Amino acid sequence: MFREREVTGEVAAVREAHAPGAVVVDCERDFETLDPAVAEDLALLTDRLDPAGYPAAWVPEDAPEQLHRYASDAFTVGMPGDGGVAWTRQTDPPVVLVKPRLRGSPDVFVDFLVAEALVQAGSGLPEHFLPFFEARYRDLAAAVPLGPADTYQLAAALREAYLGLHTREISAEWDGEYPALFDAWHDAGERLEPRLADLPGELAREETGFGDAAELACSAIKHAVEIPAPFGALDTAAYREHGPTYAVAWAEKTFAALDHGE
Repeated sequence: MFREREVTGEVAAVREAHAPGAVVVDCERDFETLDPAVAEDLALLTDRLDPAGYPAAWVPEDAPEQLHRYASDAFTVGMPGDGGVAWTRQTDPPVVLVKPRLRGSPDVFVDFLVAEALVQAGSGLPEHFLPFFEARYRDLAAAVPLGPADTYQLAAALREAYLGLHTREISAEWDGEYPALFDAWHDAGERLEPRLADLPGELAREETGFGDAAELACSAIKHAVEIPAPFGALDTAAYREHGPTYAVAWAEKTFAALDHGE
């Protein structure tokens, strides 16, 4: 299932700077969440496994089953919303997993995704939104008029925005030192800008659901581009400082405004 991926050049330098010793692997099969028996094969490439577990009380009863499983003691690697590259610190050293869905993508873009994952894995920032929100995930679920799946999507987007506020400064500093990675980071942001510009209108016309809009806008924060309302309020030093408390307050205020047609 896993084959160690050769990491060279700028990506190797990023690994050395941010996640020394991290293992990067190509995966034979695509996945959202690895079966625990398959995930345990990562022990063959690392020194040890350290499965995470979280209090069941953090997870609302009607949350998706995958989230309940993630909170349990089961060794759970990968969750919906991770994209083409996932990472985990439930191994020592950390592992970055490159999924086959990226086959055919430009090499420089895949390199950027791997480099980004290495920065995140070495940052100490939350691996998933559950350890980000902790018990406040219930507060978020209570604050928004969304179903369990859409609440999950929103929470994942909010955690992605929080990561982006921390990592984009690092990406911006790649200019000059890691020019190919910098260009890939910058180009990815430019490609998002037309969609972001259309997002308020799409929301107003109900052409895009709130969860999908949040996913797009929050993923763009890491690229240091202009973020439209109501998501621009997440592109702030206050969110970086206060994290989940700010996110829940933002959600409450945002949906209250939507209810009043503001």
